[in-house]
This record gives sequence, structure tokens and C-alpha cells, in this order.
Amino acid sequence: MSVPAHEIIVVPAAGEAGRAELRQQCYDVRIDVFHREQGFPLDTEIDDLDETATHFLLRLLPSHTPIGTIRLSVAPDGSYHKLSRLAVAKAYRAHRFGAALVRALHAHVARPATVVCHSQLPVMPFYARFGYAPEGDQFDEDGAPHQKMVVHLPLSD
Repeated sequence: MSVPAHEIIVVPAAGEAGRAELRQQCYDVRIDVFHREQGFPLDTEIDDLDETATHFLLRLLPSHTPIGTIRLSVAPDGSYHKLSRLAVAKAYRAHRFGAALVRALHAHVARPATVVCHSQLPVMPFYARFGYAPEGDQFDEDGAPHQKMVVHLPLSD
């Protein structure tokens, strides 16, 4: 199975040209995956982190059809980064685009760095492949069990 031609772009920062349209494409992917497919409440999908977060958009080429996204935010005290809202359209998951998005996020982070994510329990093994380890107890987030997972990215790989 060949991987469709694609690109991962960083959505322009707040105040930069093109941000609103590209960020909306990220939202559209997230709403399709988390709300329509997985049943999470629509009102929890967009939150206060979205305004200042760095959004990555994976899209097919040459059509620029958005099929995946991931979000990177920084803790208020700067002590860690948070990976969140990783979503890939169901029809494209076999192409390992989720892994490509995680690698793009890791490459974007200034190192050394600590990256935290809140993993849904069924996808914990996915994050473990990137070195994420569970920390603390499981908890409910938006009605589903989650696990905090943490990776410490070295200065260089």
C-alpha cells in the first residue's frame, strides 16, 4: 500500500495571514474524529489553548485536502510542552500519518524538552512507541478514561 502524497504544515501563528482558514481546517478534522466518530461533546473540542497553540495540519497533495492534525501548547510556567488533539481521518489511519504528526511535533520543539499528553487508554501503546511513559493515575477527560504520558526529548536524537 503506497502512502498518498502529503505534507505537514505549521499553521501560522496568531495574528499572521492564513491562520484562521488553516486552523479551521484543523478544527474540521478534529470535529470529524472526536465528535462525529468518537462521540465526544462538540462543546469540548475547541478550548482556551487553541488561540495560542501551535497547530500542525496534514493534508493530501496536490488537493490540499486536510486529513490530520496535532496541537502543541506550552505550560503556563514553560516547564513542559503538551501534545494534544492528535486526529487523523479514519480512511487514512493505515498510512501511519499519526506517527508522522508526532514526529513533526517533536521536531518542532526546542530541545531538551519534556512533552506531556493525555492519552485515551486504547492508544497508550501508540505513544509508548515514541518513548512516552505513563505517569500518575488514570483520570476522566470529557467522559472517557485517559492516562497522562510523558516523554523527555534529549538535546538530539
